[in-house]
Amino acid sequence: MVDVTNENPAAHQYTVFIDDVTEKLMACTCPHHVHRNAFCKHMAAVETATGDGTLEAFPSEANDDDERVSGPYTGYDKYGNVDHRYWACEDCGAEATRKRALTIC
Repeated sequence: MVDVTNENPAAHQYTVFIDDVTEKLMACTCPHHVHRNAFCKHMAAVETATGDGTLEAFPSEANDDDERVSGPYTGYDKYGNVDHRYWACEDCGAEATRKRALTIC
C-alpha cells in the first residue's frame, strides 16, 4: 500500500494497493479508479517510483532509439474511455505500458 498526495493533501490523498506476492498494482481509492475501474495517474506514479520511493514525473525512455518498438498508442477500457497508453514490439507483438519494459524479446 502506498499513499499518494498532491499539492493539497487534505483534499486529495489516495491510497494505491499493491499485491504483496506479485507486486502488481491492484487498486486506487481515487474516483477515477473507483468509478471506472481504470488505471489512474496515481497508479502510474507508483509504477514509476524509483527504488528510494521518489518519483520522476516524466521518465526518459531507455530505448528511444529502438526501431522495433512503436507507439505510444492509446488504450481504452471496456467502456471505450481512454485509460492508458502503451507501446508495441514489432518483432514479437508484445505490448507494455512502459516503453523500456520491451527490452527482451
